[in-house]
Amino acid sequence: MVKLALIEKGADYEDVRIYTGQSEDMLAKSAMGKVPFLETDKGFISETAVILDYIEDTQPGPSFYPEDPFDKARVRELIKYTELYLELPARRCYGEAFFGSGPTPEHTKAEVRTVMERGVGALRRQAVFAPYLSGESISYADFVFLYTFPMATSVAKIVFDWDLSAELPGANELVEKLKLRDAVRTVDEDAHAGQKEFRDHYGIK
Repeated sequence: MVKLALIEKGADYEDVRIYTGQSEDMLAKSAMGKVPFLETDKGFISETAVILDYIEDTQPGPSFYPEDPFDKARVRELIKYTELYLELPARRCYGEAFFGSGPTPEHTKAEVRTVMERGVGALRRQAVFAPYLSGESISYADFVFLYTFPMATSVAKIVFDWDLSAELPGANELVEKLKLRDAVRTVDEDAHAGQKEFRDHYGIK
C-alpha cells in the first residue's frame, strides 16, 4: 500500500527490503518491529495508515483524499472498516489458512466470523463501488482494500467455506480494475520477487 501510494504520487523513494524482528536496531526504526516503516529526513514513521497520511501531506502529485472534510472522513472510515473488521480478524486464522499450522480453535473462529460479518455489513452500507469504494475517484481506501480484501476472502473460503465476495457485490470487479493500473502491476511484480527472497531467506519451499 505504501509503495503503491509513492508510485502513484510520483515520489522519489528507495525500496529497502527488511524482515520483521525485535532487535534493538529494528525497534529503533519501527517501535513494534513491524514493516512497513518509512525513513524520512526527520526520523522513522511506522503503521501503514499513518505513512499514507504522511505521503499525502508531503508529496506532490494527485491527491487520494477528497477535498471536502466530510468526504475525507468517509474515506478514512472505509479504511478503518477494512483494516479493523476484515484484515485484522482474518489474520487470526492465517495459520490454518496459509501456513499449515493446524485448525484454528473454535472459539477463535467464532469470534473472527462475528467481527468479519459486521465488517462486511459496514462496508456494504458505506461503500458504493461506483466504481471505487467511495465513488468516482480512486482513494487510499481503494489502496487498502486491494491488498487486504483478497486475503480476507481467502481466509473466509478456506476456514469458513464462506464466499465473502458474494457479500459485497462489486468487490471483485473493483479489485480487478485496480490490478490494471501500471503502479499496481509494478508493486505486484516487486512483491512476487520479495516473496521468493523471503522463502529463500527462511528456507521455505
